[in-house]
Amino acid sequence: MQQGPAPFSRHLRVHRHRGHTVLEFHGEIDIAAAVEIAPYLDRVTAHPDARIVIDLRRIEFFDCSGLRLLYRARGRALDHGGQLHLVCTHPLTLRVLRITGLSRLLPPHPTLDAALNQPEATSGTL
Repeated sequence: MQQGPAPFSRHLRVHRHRGHTVLEFHGEIDIAAAVEIAPYLDRVTAHPDARIVIDLRRIEFFDCSGLRLLYRARGRALDHGGQLHLVCTHPLTLRVLRITGLSRLLPPHPTLDAALNQPEATSGTL
């Protein structure tokens, strides 16, 4: 997968790990952060067979803008034959994911290694 470097953002760090593109979200993921993150997330999820992990362990706040980012990224990755996994340990974010049902579509893993040990794209149903 060819991709350019991630744009500078205080809310996003990108690196490669075991053949996956890992997007670490940082700080407060609200509408302003989503506007910064969305174009890059759209770019990486558009690649055929992309293998992506979104890591939420370094967030402090996560609202419905963040939920929209995750839902859209999941759909785009699956539409292009890719995989998308989620890492999250933040109790309030886990609660929001569970209450909204997104945790059934995109089950959160406690560590990057746990997410990478998943054999298939997450494709749960509501």
